[in-house]
Amino acid sequence: MKRVLLSLVAIAFVLSGATAQTPKSWRKLKQDINFLWASDLGKNGCYDQQVIANVMGEMAKKIKPECIISTGDTHHGSGVKSVDDPRWQTNYEDIYAHLGLDWYAVLGNHEYRGDSQAMIGYNQVNPSWNVPARYYTMVFAKGDVTIRFVMLDTTPMIEKYRTDDKYPDARYQDYKTQLAWLDKTLSEATEDWVVVAGHHPIHAYTKKSKQEREDMRSTVNEILLRHNNVAMYLCGHIHSFQHLRDKNSNIDYVINSSASLSRDVKPTKRTIYCSPEAGFSVISASKSTLCVHMIDKNGNVLNTVKRSR
Repeated sequence: MKRVLLSLVAIAFVLSGATAQTPKSWRKLKQDINFLWASDLGKNGCYDQQVIANVMGEMAKKIKPECIISTGDTHHGSGVKSVDDPRWQTNYEDIYAHLGLDWYAVLGNHEYRGDSQAMIGYNQVNPSWNVPARYYTMVFAKGDVTIRFVMLDTTPMIEKYRTDDKYPDARYQDYKTQLAWLDKTLSEATEDWVVVAGHHPIHAYTKKSKQEREDMRSTVNEILLRHNNVAMYLCGHIHSFQHLRDKNSNIDYVINSSASLSRDVKPTKRTIYCSPEAGFSVISASKSTLCVHMIDKNGNVLNTVKRSR
């Protein structure tokens, strides 16, 4: 599968917003199937969360997304205590109800600091919130275009969470069974595009423990590399935009920035692009192309990761 990058061929590092975009130009991002992608949300509307949510709403009017893909940490801090926790209102309902879209989410490490099962059970409170299981897959089709998302529960993959009492539910998850399911799911996938999504990165610049990425490489990535149909691995956790490639892989590793509070970033040896801006992304697909457009809080398209076939 041939890969094409629309941004600079060399490593790019952006310190500020790109050239201003207009709602008219946003329509050009639209392909046959479109999605909004958000990560690391839960700041009770503070920092840039409400601003970014408003831009997401305007963007949605132009590209008509199928849904929102969320790669974890809907609730920061200690997660939520139950489906009735008031943080559901302040972190989610008050901020995103105007979008009127279904959400398909994975659990982040902060959700594991509370009642992680509440992330699944909240569908009974709001049917637009969809986490049918800790890990799951879904296929979207429009016309003759198909895309499969394989949604992972990555916190139990990392040993430090399984042994830390701050994350009480992590040790009870059978991550080896999940890995076997991932291998089987990818073996059977025949869609035009296969995208795997989790909360934790496999490759990234971050000040977080190196062991997190090493654990992800020895579990998830080991399986991804067995299959030649995985186009991208999507994740959050790091609170910056990053696009990385590894010389031993044909996969694009893409990190979405925080939709509230972002962090500094700098290039590594695997970096194709990085930016410390807060924001979200648009995922768009046709029969021949799959794109991730990184969007800042002002609606500027900072960078596009593009796969072609």
